[in-house]
Amino acid sequence: MSARGQMSLPAPARHRWGLDCGGKVGYLDIGDAVLVVPGGVENLRREVLESVSDQDWQLARAGFGDPDLANE
Repeated sequence: MSARGQMSLPAPARHRWGLDCGGKVGYLDIGDAVLVVPGGVENLRREVLESVSDQDWQLARAGFGDPDLANE
């Protein structure tokens, strides 16, 4: 992490994701980690929506039992 907040993506990931010459990535801060997805925010939304079940969405909307989280 640079002083300006920039990070380097390891070469194997850049090659696999086709980002050798740059490109869009989307990120999601999940608290203890940051999820980085190639293809920008639109692709991130699609990936998240496709990977989370309706039951998981309901639990998340309810704050996983924590009313403070439900308001975030």
